Amino acid sequence: VDDGMARLRIRILEINREAARFFYSVLNSQEGQPGMDYLRGRALTQRTIRHFGLGYAPPDRFALVNHLRRKGFSGEEAIQANVAFRGRNGGAVDRFSNRVMFPIIDLRGNVIAFGGRNMGPEKPKYINSPETVVYKKSRTLFALNVAKKSDVRRYILCEGYMDVISLHAAGFTTAVAGCGT
Repeated sequence: VDDGMARLRIRILEINREAARFFYSVLNSQEGQPGMDYLRGRALTQRTIRHFGLGYAPPDRFALVNHLRRKGFSGEEAIQANVAFRGRNGGAVDRFSNRVMFPIIDLRGNVIAFGGRNMGPEKPKYINSPETVVYKKSRTLFALNVAKKSDVRRYILCEGYMDVISLHAAGFTTAVAGCGT
């Protein structure tokens, strides 16, 4: 049984890494222009965007699922990784669409979850990954993987992803944010 769980953990981490690469590549393409405009409007540089691996989930609700299929992952695996959910027809549907994407990375450098922010006034402002076998919200701090590299041992606890990223961009490299309560 533990063997199956270990395989599932590995597979979910592979899916998350591929999803993060996908979102990053879309952000840096013509299709990602709305996301890039939003991030630039928040005064983020290309260096900061790259540093945090920010991305963009396109409006198409099957863009990621189809990309993952091309990379050898099933819709069922995408659902288990929580980057997709089961649609009415039983198939996998992208959890995130038309959102700026924030990968949540653990201390080992694994992408374990995502936060997705809409760029307009519609609610909810953020959609966050539900918990999985690799992601426990209450045990996770956004950007701790970056902050731990600092020589400073005082951490700045922020409310959200953009607060953390803005502080890092301003030179406060120990900013982190809680992912759960």
